[in-house]
Amino acid sequence: MSEPEVLLANPRGFCAGVDRAIEIVERALEKHGRPIYVRHEIVHNKFVVDDLRKKGAVFIEDLADVPVGATLVFSAHGVSKAIRKEADERGFRVFDATCPLVKKVHIEVMKRRQEGFDVIMIGHDGHPEVEGTMGQSETGMYLVETESDVEKLDVRWNTKLTFVSQTTLSVDDCQRVIDALKRKFPHIVGPKQDDICYATQNRQDAVKFMAPQVEVVVVVGSRTSSNTNRLRELAATLGCTTYQVDSAAELKEEWIAGKQRIGVTSGASAPEVLVRDVIAKLKSLGAKSVRELGGITENITFPLPKGLGGIPPNSA
Repeated sequence: MSEPEVLLANPRGFCAGVDRAIEIVERALEKHGRPIYVRHEIVHNKFVVDDLRKKGAVFIEDLADVPVGATLVFSAHGVSKAIRKEADERGFRVFDATCPLVKKVHIEVMKRRQEGFDVIMIGHDGHPEVEGTMGQSETGMYLVETESDVEKLDVRWNTKLTFVSQTTLSVDDCQRVIDALKRKFPHIVGPKQDDICYATQNRQDAVKFMAPQVEVVVVVGSRTSSNTNRLRELAATLGCTTYQVDSAAELKEEWIAGKQRIGVTSGASAPEVLVRDVIAKLKSLGAKSVRELGGITENITFPLPKGLGGIPPNSA
């Protein structure tokens, strides 16, 4: 019998939008001092949020909790037009950490509404990204999550229709909903490019590549993270016993007992330090080697908002 081995999915972890959002908060703290107020968790990861909170970030949901004249950061998930208007009226100094790929969906919604289209959004009800995108128009918006939602959808047959999607969905599940929309509304049109972001696609493809090679998969990332939850669901669908952990402390020895190949991946909002901690814990539980699998190299970066230039925090 071979010695237990850890296989690392590639790519995994932080995407460009998450890197940018965290850097925006850190630079705002460096430039304007603490506290910096952040509407909603900047990204859905407990470790990241706790770390920024220690540095002076204050996470809020209601703008009424932000003092007059304070600095406010919008999270990577984006916000509605109403939230932007309220922030402007309250006179905050605002830095927008909305992921540019989410912003692209917002622009698509506004453009299509101006052209007279009703817009169907594919996404998870209650997710902040969905709330932000739906909030780009006061009318003409519909939300669906599943094929059965499509069947129940009541839209006038002669309405000009288009669709957009949350950027962190399961690629396969989203395609099934798109197919259902096209069956029910043959005249519907979609965006020129898929809304699901490159990082979501790449991390799901990496799990598809890794899953046949392992007996168990450990997904690192918080349970509030949509893209991380999709990785867990995908690995399970592919026949792997799968566990999702926020940190190495949650790993249990019985999960990997007798397993020869253990797969590890992480969501786009989970820092690599958490993966390294998980690997160290797996080694303490008997894993003898670690092998990084091949995969796409990501080299995408997004510019920072005006007013936050200079030396990146912790760059020394």
